[in-house]
Amino acid sequence: WTAVILTGLLLQSTIFAQVKLAGAKPELMYLITVVLAMLEGPSSGAIGGFTAGMAQDFLLNHPTGITALALTLVGYAVGMIRQYIVTPSPLLPVLLVAGATAGGILFYGIVAFLLGQLSVGFGFLARTAVLSALYNAALTPILYPVLRRVAEASRAKKVFRW
Repeated sequence: WTAVILTGLLLQSTIFAQVKLAGAKPELMYLITVVLAMLEGPSSGAIGGFTAGMAQDFLLNHPTGITALALTLVGYAVGMIRQYIVTPSPLLPVLLVAGATAGGILFYGIVAFLLGQLSVGFGFLARTAVLSALYNAALTPILYPVLRRVAEASRAKKVFRW
């Protein structure tokens, strides 16, 4: 998953940084964290979210720790929620990614505001959260199958001995 996180950061800081929709860009770290939490559970989601958040904070010159906190909570929450959802709907990843992205960005904004790091208004923050959630929801059908294959390939193979 380290390679997935680094690739996501590279894409987010180069290609997707130039493509904006009404001032919002996709948040690939949220998408990766949510998919990891859906596929591997709450502990892997929290660890992956913390790793992705710290990498994003350090590499993209954000206030250190706020993104890590937001992504850790998003990864854990989605992993816990996923345990109680039994429907195999193909819309489930799209809805979870959209909801978790919007919630995570709003949580990030609230924490940044409390720490005096928020430089925009709450209206702009809410609009950015909704647009980034829609952006991530549009990217989920493309990236989810790829990330699912990575998850399946990274799992240990079970060996049965007779």
